[in-house]
Amino acid sequence: MDRGWLERELLGGTSIEAIARASGRHPSSVSYWVHKHGLRSSLREKHSARGPLARELLEPLVQRGLSVRAIAAEVDRSTATVRHWLGRHGLSTARSQRQELVRESLAQGEDRLTATCPRHGSTAFVRRSAGGVRCLACRSEAVVARRRRVKQLLLEDAGGRCAICGYDRTPAALQFHHLDPGEKEFALSRHGVTRSIARARTEAAKCVLLCANCHAEVEVGAATIPSAAPEVEPPG
Repeated sequence: MDRGWLERELLGGTSIEAIARASGRHPSSVSYWVHKHGLRSSLREKHSARGPLARELLEPLVQRGLSVRAIAAEVDRSTATVRHWLGRHGLSTARSQRQELVRESLAQGEDRLTATCPRHGSTAFVRRSAGGVRCLACRSEAVVARRRRVKQLLLEDAGGRCAICGYDRTPAALQFHHLDPGEKEFALSRHGVTRSIARARTEAAKCVLLCANCHAEVEVGAATIPSAAPEVEPPG
């Protein structure tokens, strides 16, 4: 192999494996010519053995609650190297401890356990029907967030403003009023929507969007909905 070409590739940071692919050679053949020409890969120092990771270095990082990936970034080593030395020192991350606790609890048939959540600390976990467990606080937050997303979608479908006064400053003050109470199947709560998006949209098509004040006035007969209020068609 040409020495000049090899030297340029190596100085440019190209690995032995990449040079082998580019030249149609086996990596062992490329290594042979690199050594024969007295050359060295610029990646050799980066990937050379760098010694052990001391327990005194790893233990404080574990106590900070860092994951294996975060520890690897902190000490500038691969995740495989970090896992190896954590095992050698008998250390385990919070996630590993939680996973072990989950395995033991599930093996014993428990449906609820206390474990450490990265977001909420020590808290309750429950068994998931699909397998494994989930933090109750995380699950609750996810449900609330979904309800808000669905309501926001319904508000956008309905024009995003009160049909009487045009109020549109905050979604929290906008409510769905059923034009025909006899057609009402379920309420579209100001706190969010628990039904599927398709069912929620079908129900919202029976309503007009009002602000809280106008809604209260309509309910007691102090205000009427303009006949020109646009009807929301159910999505096709």
